[in-house]
Amino acid sequence: MSECTHDCSTCGESCGERKEANVFEKKPLHEGCRVGKVYGVVSGKGGVGKSMVTSQLAVTMQREGYRTAVLDADITGPSIPKAFGVHGRAVGTENAIVPVQTRTGIQLMSVNLLLEHETDPVIWRGPVIGGVVQQFWSDVLWQDVDYMFVDMPPGTGDVALNVFQSLPVDGVIIVTSPQELVSMVVEKAVKMAQMMDIPVLGLVENMSYLPCPDCGKKIYLFGEGKTDEAAQRYNLPILAKMPLDPTLAELVDAGEIENFQGHWLDGVVEKITE
Repeated sequence: MSECTHDCSTCGESCGERKEANVFEKKPLHEGCRVGKVYGVVSGKGGVGKSMVTSQLAVTMQREGYRTAVLDADITGPSIPKAFGVHGRAVGTENAIVPVQTRTGIQLMSVNLLLEHETDPVIWRGPVIGGVVQQFWSDVLWQDVDYMFVDMPPGTGDVALNVFQSLPVDGVIIVTSPQELVSMVVEKAVKMAQMMDIPVLGLVENMSYLPCPDCGKKIYLFGEGKTDEAAQRYNLPILAKMPLDPTLAELVDAGEIENFQGHWLDGVVEKITE
């Protein structure tokens, strides 16, 4: 075709030289933006508290003096804005989106910050969701971020894989709970990371114990040792064991996760900054 511009994205013809763009190709940040390290918070299944771990980890690193950000890649179940008490909408410039900042300066981007009503469902297919996550990386004006934490979608399906293909992830933190199926959950997450050639920093056991409100004794509602066995099997360190604390749930419901008190994530901080 003599009029061919060799830009297949603007052409609907099916010729022998047509080359489809890689939708999930890693793209650079928006001009003038900086993000240091990117860590994904993952699990092999839903319901283990990835968002809880992600939000507390961002708060902990911010308290250590680092500039942190959270990219909420759980498009169909975004909960990060609620945890931080952010209910407004992100604003945009002519060609970019400005992330919302929390009370302590943590930068956030979530699909809930773009919806007209935060309770509106997101009924999209996997490729569309992956494209949105990619835009959250390349079209958002991330300002001088030292550490970005990606709240991953649950499981190990195509959406999670698309996220790893789209973002330059430096490592993953696997969140588990102490039930019997922990070994299977960990193995799924580890294998996914290995397929994508991404290092696994270690495990965080959420809902590990219930602190007694009277004596402070740790009550292990789901038993002990299951996460330790999985960690040994896959030669991974346990970076933290987080409590099942009603106070944490109350803070999330009130949008005040930045006020939580506790040092259980110090091991994760040490691993990330070593």
